Amino acid sequence: MASTPDEPLWLTPDEKEAWTGLVSLVLLLPGRLEAPLQHESGLTLFEYLALSHISEAPGRRLRMSELAYLANGSLSRLSNVVKRFEQRGWVERSPDPEDGRYTIAALTDAGYEVVVAAAPTHVRSVRRFVLDPLTAADQKALARIAAKLRIRPADLA
Repeated sequence: MASTPDEPLWLTPDEKEAWTGLVSLVLLLPGRLEAPLQHESGLTLFEYLALSHISEAPGRRLRMSELAYLANGSLSRLSNVVKRFEQRGWVERSPDPEDGRYTIAALTDAGYEVVVAAAPTHVRSVRRFVLDPLTAADQKALARIAAKLRIRPADLA
């Protein structure tokens, strides 16, 4: 379908189906993954992802800017969450010894216990809502598509 400079190139039925599917995933899947976490662990999906990413980082330490990217949140949102984690004794923040412009979030043993306790609930939800309905080929296709669509800030590349 041709378009003029003032008129957009409208989506074909197949493109619209792909776009609608993606939007449904982006908007509906987080809630399905979060509900069991909230019920079982009292954590939001964002909180779980933040703790999980720190737990998987070398030395259980991660720059706040990278953590914000990995958990898909702004630095200000993450800062508020990490402040609550600090109050609970789950995370400690300190200047990055390699570059003082950055702040490091370090997971404490208590924080590690929280994420380890919540992980089985999260994995069950990921299997139920994402992996189990897909074939191995579907899973590979999903990973390939996600890699193509991923947007990473230049300073984290």
